[in-house]
Amino acid sequence: MSFIPHTPEDVRQMLGELDIQSIDALFDEVPPELLVRDLPGLAPAMNEMEMLQHMGDRAAANFNGLCFMGAGAYEHHIPSAVWDIAARGEFMTAYTPYQAEASQGTLQLVYEYQSMMTALMGMDVSNASLYDGASALAEAVLMAVRGNRKDKTRRILVAGTLNPRYLRATRAIVEPQGITLETLPASDSLCLANISKYEKQASEGFCALVIPMPNFFGQIEDVHGLTDWAHRHQALVIGVVNPVAVNLLVPPGQWGQTGADIAVGDGQPLGLPLASGGPYFGFMCCRQALVRQMPGRLIGKTVDSEGREGYALTLQAREQHIRRAKATSNICTNQGLAVTAATIHMALMGASGLQSVAQSCFAGAHQLSQQLESLPDVERLGGAAYFHEFVIRLPVAPEKVIDEMVSRGILPGYDLGEFFPDLGNALLVCVTEMRSPADIAQYVTALSETLKNLEGAQSC
Repeated sequence: MSFIPHTPEDVRQMLGELDIQSIDALFDEVPPELLVRDLPGLAPAMNEMEMLQHMGDRAAANFNGLCFMGAGAYEHHIPSAVWDIAARGEFMTAYTPYQAEASQGTLQLVYEYQSMMTALMGMDVSNASLYDGASALAEAVLMAVRGNRKDKTRRILVAGTLNPRYLRATRAIVEPQGITLETLPASDSLCLANISKYEKQASEGFCALVIPMPNFFGQIEDVHGLTDWAHRHQALVIGVVNPVAVNLLVPPGQWGQTGADIAVGDGQPLGLPLASGGPYFGFMCCRQALVRQMPGRLIGKTVDSEGREGYALTLQAREQHIRRAKATSNICTNQGLAVTAATIHMALMGASGLQSVAQSCFAGAHQLSQQLESLPDVERLGGAAYFHEFVIRLPVAPEKVIDEMVSRGILPGYDLGEFFPDLGNALLVCVTEMRSPADIAQYVTALSETLKNLEGAQSC
């Protein structure tokens, strides 16, 4: 049974009214080399019964043990009330809030979200979300190029300690638009080196500097020195921020003498489950001077003719969102439900609750790393300042360690060999508030026994 509502006759009538010959003519502005005519490898269609059976089989294969893996997606406690409220029909099925008179509830929620995000990041303005952290960074790069009119190079300097998947996604989006991304190599401490090391890259001019905080390895970058250095070179600063860590660290709006210009990141730690990789949402905040360059929706609070409070889209015309290639960015309904959950989560946790989570993550990571460093042939890489992730070097291949520890009910971390082979047998380990002291002790014991088994097998 087909669920496509338009019959062949409907299509013929529509094409006749437009005086065109085919559906393809509606997309003639898309270059032919970008068109995809088929989807090779796509599995055959399933009916509802087959689909439910398939999804049940996939769900049964999910890992349900202790998770010590982060690398951009983090297992945090989500109060039950978050999704009980977010799943209500008023939120779950709410449509885009263009008609303010019919959308006051949705508009108020987004306004509250924006208010909390600006407070969390120490910035002036927040939009109403993007697709995920990686695409949020790409949008921030595009926004910086539009907003920094002093620069004509369209060069973006990016810390080599950035999440490599963020870098890959950003390249895919911005490089076809004539923007160059140049990475700054990390030092042995898994952070950017002293800023004087990068003067050669800066001498050619650059539009913006991207600083992760914490970086992909969990390390704390010198955000104050880097921010002031970029501003001295007439460049903007884009902070890629963990929204939990910022409750314990200096928010991007207070980096250096004047603060970062744009702050982005993934909102997944704020009330969203891991969910096999999504859906998540990206957040974006900026200084007031850049607000006209910001993509997505902005909600304002006002009063009506009778003095009653109300909420409405502001600073952008609706037409901005439907101008296709000429729009600031093609972002509309987006991840509204995920933002709803994050808003409820932040409201329930409050500032003290979020700070408590951050402190617990920090303490647990340092407790585990100290115990792991006492194991023979286990070395922690990086400097002393890290949040809730850290890197250890193992005497054997990480994939072997991961396989055996998963069989013991522990996902021990992320193998860095895919993107950072020069680090050797390196494993990125994460601890959140979900991991108790008993869980940490179990990890240490399991890793110790795993290494003995694997080293013994190698010697045979």
